[in-house]
Parts: sequence; structure tokens; C-alpha cells
Amino acid sequence: MTAMQWFSNENLARRLAKRLVQVIITLFGLLVLTFIIGRVMPIDPVLAIVGPDADHSTYQQVYLQLGFDKPLWTQFIIYLSTLLHGDLGNALLTGKPVLDDIVRVFPATVELATMAIIVGAGLGIPLGVLAAARRNSPLDYVVRVISLAGYSTPIFWVGMIGLLIFYAWLGWVGGSGRVDLAFDGLVERRTGLLLVDSLLAGNKQVFFSALNYLVLPAALLGFHSLAYISRMTRSFMLAQLSQEFIITARVKGLTEWQVIWGHAFRNILVQLLTVVALAYGSLLEGAVLIETVFAWPGFGSYLTGSLLLGDMNAVMGCVLVVGIIFVSLNLLSDMLYQIFDPRTKV
Repeated sequence: MTAMQWFSNENLARRLAKRLVQVIITLFGLLVLTFIIGRVMPIDPVLAIVGPDADHSTYQQVYLQLGFDKPLWTQFIIYLSTLLHGDLGNALLTGKPVLDDIVRVFPATVELATMAIIVGAGLGIPLGVLAAARRNSPLDYVVRVISLAGYSTPIFWVGMIGLLIFYAWLGWVGGSGRVDLAFDGLVERRTGLLLVDSLLAGNKQVFFSALNYLVLPAALLGFHSLAYISRMTRSFMLAQLSQEFIITARVKGLTEWQVIWGHAFRNILVQLLTVVALAYGSLLEGAVLIETVFAWPGFGSYLTGSLLLGDMNAVMGCVLVVGIIFVSLNLLSDMLYQIFDPRTKV
């Protein structure tokens, strides 16, 4: 290893270590904020446990067991101590540990969000590139209208219209739920991803049933992320196509395809990594409304039910998971920037 390589690697390690410290501080701040919000919200967790018909002595006993008589900072220290041991408390909705519940429901949301980001990025990136390459053309205007529609149309309304048209009227897709009731529970849970588990079990009927129920909510979520991804791709490409090296490439006689995809697009790949990563994170935590509309048994539905019940253990656990996802994706994006973008290595 040369001295320059050693210096570059050391510099990269220093930056990543600094970023990791920032991540820890951010997560701690999120934890403090979430805990305080959980304690000051106008929801009585004790009442949610004992019920409205409990007598005062029962209420007081649970109140003391939960440690609500202690100062707020003491409660936070206790909560932090249990959290460091992997204990998020028990959920009122299921009576099970919150961590077990999240592990159970999260794969359904991952499956939905992954299919959605495949649709969003798979269509949004090419559309954004072509819109920039054909600026002010009919294609460009169509892409811009699609982006505007995706941003401004409420996702729950799109979900209900999608169910009405494609399920109720046309019968092309499955309705509410994750799989047909006739196939529910037929496949052994291994990964929690129903498409993967059905393929591992060799059950084609469950696979196609799950795919039939997945395609509509994933397509609608994908349309929502497509709007953001195509818009950002178009902006990045327009900035690149105005650079002098693009003019030089055209003067050299390169084809338009080579100029656009071989030069301009290659220069925005690192930026797109961040855009797609953040869009994916948004899908993981922002699928609440679409999961509610489609009765999808995922993370969003679990969070909604916990909020309505006033189950602060579950709510705080979900918020913490969402924060970890976003911070981790940001850290991953920064690492990719450091590795693939030569401008960050100087």
C-alpha cells in the first residue's frame, strides 16, 4: 500500500468514525424526544392497561408498577437501561414483547416497500433521464405532470380508487389483506417475506396469490416514490447536460445515447443512491395509510393500532425503529459517497 492510499484510507476511516458518532448522538436525541413525547401526550397508559372500569386501588397499583411516580429523568434512565438489554416493553395490543411484534410485522412492510421501490426507481430513473434529455418536449411535460400528480394526490385516496377500479370493478388483483384466506398459514414462516417463503416451500399457489395481493398496493406506493425519484433524476441530469464536458463529448462525435447514459448519467449515480435510499426509507415508515386502506398486516398497521390504543411502549418502539432506519440509510449513503465519489476523497 502506498503512502497516498494509506492516507486516503485513514481519512475515509476518520470521516466514517465522525459520522458514526453523529449517528449515535442523533439516535440518543431521538430517544429522549420520543420518551418525553410519550410521557406528555394526553393518553393515560395506565388507563389503557387497566381499562376505564378499574377501581382506584387497581389503577394506583399499576401506576406504581410502571414507575410513573418517579421523576421523569429517573423513568428515562430505567427505560434506557431496559432498552440497552433489548427490551422495549410489552405491547397492550398483543400482550407480547414489542420487539417480537416488530420482528413479526416488519417483513410484510419490507416486502411491500421493496416491491414499491423497484417500481418507483425502475420507472422513475429512466423517465427522469429521458425527460431531461428531451427538455420541454411532450415527454418532458408528461413526466412533470406525473410527478406533480404523485406529489399532490393523497395516497389513501389513490388506494381507495385503486381498490374500486382494479379489484371491485375489473377483478384484476386481490383486495384487502396479504394473501387469499384459503392460503393463509399454509406456508412455514422462515423469512417473513411471503413471496420468498412460498418459493422456498415450493408452493406456487400461495406465491401467485401473495403476488396478486401485493401488486396493487406496491404499484400505488411505487407511483408515489416514482414522482420524487423522476423529479430528482431530471434535475440532476439537467445540471449535468449543461456542463462543458457534455459539449466536448458531442463535438467528439459520440452518439446521444453515449453522451446521456455513458457520461451524464454516470455522474449522477452517487446522488441517485441517496435519493433511492431515502425514498426506500420513506416507504418503510410511510406505508401507514396504504397499509390501513389495504388491511396489510405490516409495520404501519401495527403502529396505527398502537396509537389508537394508547400503547406507548409499542409507539416508542416503532418510532425508534423508524429513526434507526433513516439514520442507517443516511450513513450508508455517506459511505457510498466516500467510496464511489472521487471528489470526497481529497
